[in-house]
Formats: sequence, structure tokens, C-alpha cells
Amino acid sequence: MGSHAVERLVAAGARVRCLVRRSSSLRYLPREGIELVQGDLADGTGLDEAVEGAAVVVHIAGVTKAFSEAAFYQGNLRATENLLRACERKTAPPRLVHVSSLAAIGPSPALEPLDEDAAPHPLTWYGRSKLAAETAVRASTLAGSAVILRPPVVYGQRDTDVFEVFRSVARGMMLRIGREESYFSYIHVKDLAEAVWLAVSSEGVAGRTYFVANAEPVSWTAFAETAAGVMGRRVRTVRVPAALAYLAGWCAEGASRLRGKPGIVSRQKVIEACCRYWTCDPSRACREMGFQAARTLREGMEETLAWYKDSKWLKW
Repeated sequence: MGSHAVERLVAAGARVRCLVRRSSSLRYLPREGIELVQGDLADGTGLDEAVEGAAVVVHIAGVTKAFSEAAFYQGNLRATENLLRACERKTAPPRLVHVSSLAAIGPSPALEPLDEDAAPHPLTWYGRSKLAAETAVRASTLAGSAVILRPPVVYGQRDTDVFEVFRSVARGMMLRIGREESYFSYIHVKDLAEAVWLAVSSEGVAGRTYFVANAEPVSWTAFAETAAGVMGRRVRTVRVPAALAYLAGWCAEGASRLRGKPGIVSRQKVIEACCRYWTCDPSRACREMGFQAARTLREGMEETLAWYKDSKWLKW
């Protein structure tokens, strides 16, 4: 998400400063129009320099995969608290655009999408840590000017998580946990970058929270079949019982620990996948920010899969 947001901000003529770690890959960042500051959200180093003179701080960094609950809270809550303190120390604190997640609110009880006033009921360590970060933003002195964005499933060029779904489809197979169809809201990463720009540049959005997504949710079957259609492949759905999926998640965690790097498949992800509806209503963002996802699912898939193929991440 970060590199796409930086590209959109630079294209709009903004002067952008990026906080990067020593281990950060810079290959997708623009070569011109940005300044780099080395630091770390986890321990707060470099943050004062990074936010110095900034009119707006866009906080996209976060932990989506980890071995423990504590690691999620360190990467999502503690990192946000460190950034908030750095911003609050400034004489003229910046506007904060905080990118959260639908996971902070939880699944919807039916196909009808949730709106921003729904009571939070996060299911997983990730969702609870993202909700805790939102709460920290609202409790800070920046709350009155902050904008919180909650994207659902994000897909697109350079992504490595939903990429696993595309890789499965390229092999002609789609896994479904349980027998019932499930539905979710989604957004292409470049449309999310546009939402970030609108949150940065729009008037009248201070202190507001927005779901940003395509207007209509999609089923996982339709998502996979759309990808298969773009690839010119046939896809077969393999149904997996929830108990077996949970066991597979446990095994995947063990393999990840041996590698020393958390993976996308885990028991926490299985808990989320067992919910039939992860849907949200982006109409407030449309009314107040003028946000509307520019890409249909098919158009977003075509862009995404062309990039994966050109970059040799996928072949079919």
C-alpha cells in the first residue's frame, strides 16, 4: 500500500518524506520527489525528524502476519502510539491519516454491509490490535483533525497476500472452507491510494472515519472465476472442512516458525475465513470525500495479473 500511496501523492505534487527502516526495500518507491528518513516505528527512532514540518502524516505501516498476539500489538498499537507522541510534540501538529482495516470492526452478520457506526467486534489478534490503534488515535490530541480509513481486502500489483489466491487459481484450484459461499468487500490498491489522497486533500473530513471499498461485495467464487477468466484458465473449487482448515493453519504456523518468518496461512486467518460475510458500506466516503473506486473487479484483475505476469511472479 505504501509505495502506491507515495506514487499518488507525488503525482499530485505533494512533497513526500518516507520513514524507512534499514531493511526496507526501496525498489517500488519513486526515484524523484521524495525524501527518505531512516527510523523505526517500533522503537520510535527517527520519528521526530520524519514528522518535522509535515502538514499531514499518512500512517500505513502495520503488522498483518505475526507469531503472537504481542507482536501484533507491538506492530500496530505501540507503533501508532510512538507516531502519535512524535506528532503531538510538534508546535503545529499535523493532520493524521490513519489506515486501519475492516478487521478492526469484524465481520457483518449478513450480506448487508456494515457502516462506520457499527459496534466493533474484532475476531483476531490482528483485528483487535488495529482497533486498539484506532482507539489510541481517538484518544490523542490529534483526534479532531485525524482521518481514519478502513479498507477491506486489498489486492493489486506488488501485493504478496491475496497473491496466494491468484497463484492457486493459476494452478486451476480454489479452496473454500466449509460448504457455504462467502462474500467480502474489496478494493484495488491504486483505488486505496486515491482514497488516501482524498483524505489528505479534502476539506470537511477532519475527525471522520471511512470505509473505502468497491460499492458491491463479491463472492470468493466470483473473485476466483474472474481471475481465472483473465488468465484463460478453468478453476475447480475444493471444499475443506473448517476443522481440517484449522489443523492446516496450525501446521502452516509450525512451518513458518521453522523458517523464522510468519506466513499468510495461520489459525487466525482460518478464524476470519470461516465467517461468511466481510462486507462494508463505502457510501459515506462517496458522499463526504467524493471517493468512488475507479476499477471494476475485472479491470482491477486485468491490471494486477498483467503486472504479476510481467514481473514473473506468475505464469499461465
